[in-house]
Amino acid sequence: MKTLLRLLLKNQHQQNRSKLDQTEKGMTLVELLVGSIMAFLIITPMLAFVVDMLNTDRKEQLKSNTEQDLQAAVDFISQDLSQAIYIYDNAAINTIRSQLPENGNQNKIPILVFWKRQRIKNAIPINPTVYKTVKPKDCATDNNKKDQCNDTDVLSLVAYYQFQDKDDTWCQPSGVTCPTRIARYEIKDGVKNPDATDFTNPYYSDSDTILSQQRDPAFNQKFDFNKPTLNVTDVTKLTNLQSQVLVNYIDHSSNTQTQLPPTECETALGNPKDQKTEQFLKETTLRATDTEGKNSFYACVDTAKNIARVTIRGNSLRRLQANDADFKTTSSAFFPTATVQVKGLGARGK
Repeated sequence: MKTLLRLLLKNQHQQNRSKLDQTEKGMTLVELLVGSIMAFLIITPMLAFVVDMLNTDRKEQLKSNTEQDLQAAVDFISQDLSQAIYIYDNAAINTIRSQLPENGNQNKIPILVFWKRQRIKNAIPINPTVYKTVKPKDCATDNNKKDQCNDTDVLSLVAYYQFQDKDDTWCQPSGVTCPTRIARYEIKDGVKNPDATDFTNPYYSDSDTILSQQRDPAFNQKFDFNKPTLNVTDVTKLTNLQSQVLVNYIDHSSNTQTQLPPTECETALGNPKDQKTEQFLKETTLRATDTEGKNSFYACVDTAKNIARVTIRGNSLRRLQANDADFKTTSSAFFPTATVQVKGLGARGK
C-alpha cells in the first residue's frame, strides 16, 4: 500500500514539473528588439534633458560666482577709495604713467590711481618720555606696551591695473586666450620718528620697526600735492613691486557691442568743469580705460571733487571654455556688470 501511494505521488510531481517547464519561456528576438527600441526612445530624451539641466545649472552657478566676485571687488574698491585724498583722472594718469608700476607695458594698463591715508595700528609711542624705551615694533608686538602707543596715518599711492597677459596661472581652463584680471599695487610711506633731526631721513631704523611700519622703497619723499604729477614714485625702485590680484575673469570681448556712449563719464559725473578755465571737461580727460576700447574696466574721475565712478564687467562663460566669448546682448546675463561711485575723504590738504 505504501509503495503504491509513493508511486502515485511521484507521478503527480513529475506531471506538475513538466507543466511548469512548459510555461517558463524566454523573450523572443523580436520582443527584445522592440523593447530595446522603446527604451531608447524613452531614455535618450530623458538623458538629454538631464544633461542640459546639469549644464544650465552649472552656467547659472558660474554666473552667480562671477556676480559675487564682481560685487566683492567693487566693495573693496569702494572701501579703498573712501580713504582717497587725491584721485588722478585719465589725463593725469597718462602724464604720470612712466612713474607708475608696469611702465610701458601695454598689456598692463593703469585704470584707477589715487593717494590715500593708510592707517597703521599701534605705531607711535604716546609720551615723548618713552620714545627712548618703546619703539614702533614694541607697540605692534608687545601687548603690555600697546597702551603706550597711538595709531598713525601715512600716505599711500594705490594703482589698479587691468592685466592682459598670458600667465597660465590665471587661465583655467587653459586655452589660447587668458581671461583679463584686475590687480592692485600699493606704495606707502613709513612711520616717522618724532625725534628725528635729519629731515632727509625722518624714519625709525629698520631694527626699531616691523615690515608693515617701514617705508616702501618706491615711495618718493619729495612728492608734493601742489605738484601731483611730479615725483610720484622713485622709479628706480619700481621693478620689485608685487601686485595683488583683485578679481579674475574680466570681459575682453573683441566686438563693438561693448562701446560706451560718447559722453558716459561727462553725464555720470554731472558735466564737471575745469576750475581754472571754467571749461567743461571732456570724456578723454575723465575716463580711464584700456587702450583697445574693451571698456570692461574703466573709471570716471572728477579730480576737483575727489569723486570716482568705477565699472567692471565680468565674463562667466570664460570659466567654461578655453577661449574668450564675445559679449552679446542676447547673452548679456553671462556678462554681469558692477558699478560703484565713491567720494573720497576730501580735497588734498583738508
